Amino acid sequence: MFAAKHLSPDMVRGKRVLDVGSSDYNGSMRPLIEYWGCAEYVGIDMEPGHGVDIVMNADDSLERFGSDSFDIVICLEMMEHTRHWRTSLHNIKGVCKPGGLVLMTSPAQGYPYHGLYSDFWRYQPEDFQVLFGDFEEIRTEFDAQGPGSCVAARKPESFLETDLSKYELFSICNGRRCADLVNSDYQTPYFRRILWKLRLKDWALRIQLGAGRLVTRLFGIR
Repeated sequence: MFAAKHLSPDMVRGKRVLDVGSSDYNGSMRPLIEYWGCAEYVGIDMEPGHGVDIVMNADDSLERFGSDSFDIVICLEMMEHTRHWRTSLHNIKGVCKPGGLVLMTSPAQGYPYHGLYSDFWRYQPEDFQVLFGDFEEIRTEFDAQGPGSCVAARKPESFLETDLSKYELFSICNGRRCADLVNSDYQTPYFRRILWKLRLKDWALRIQLGAGRLVTRLFGIR
């Protein structure tokens, strides 16, 4: 795992850690980081779930926790789900202490749409290089299996945030790079095809599960 590769017990011991998008769907760094002796581990997410300590929007983290409040900020597979990615990124950078570390992963181009009206962006390693151009020790990787992109970057002692207001990311909603999304992006033939693919997958899964239950009842399988 990328995050584990860029952390060590010495880096974690006695540190405050914030996990943005912490609901544990497919594994979590939390058990390892707590085992390494962090001072505090705070998990935030939009909805209650395993690993979530505080239900809140990531865009409110600066207001909630204050500037320079965490030594390590982890954000794994969340940034594609925030429509206003600049605001989320600004908050993530803001709560990280000078000298602190941000670890972030997100799907890259080629990863399928995976959330009705809540999956917006794809990040390439070169995007992370730009988005964290105001940090230092920037290390990016491309996960071809995902496909996905990963970044580990350290906040400099003298931090001056880069203006990203004009930067364009690839959006899975309209199939192109853009600075922001508009409502009409959800009415295009491209997006409608995506929705039909999702519905077909859902129907196929329901049919498969229904057939399994029917076979179980017919043959008395326990």
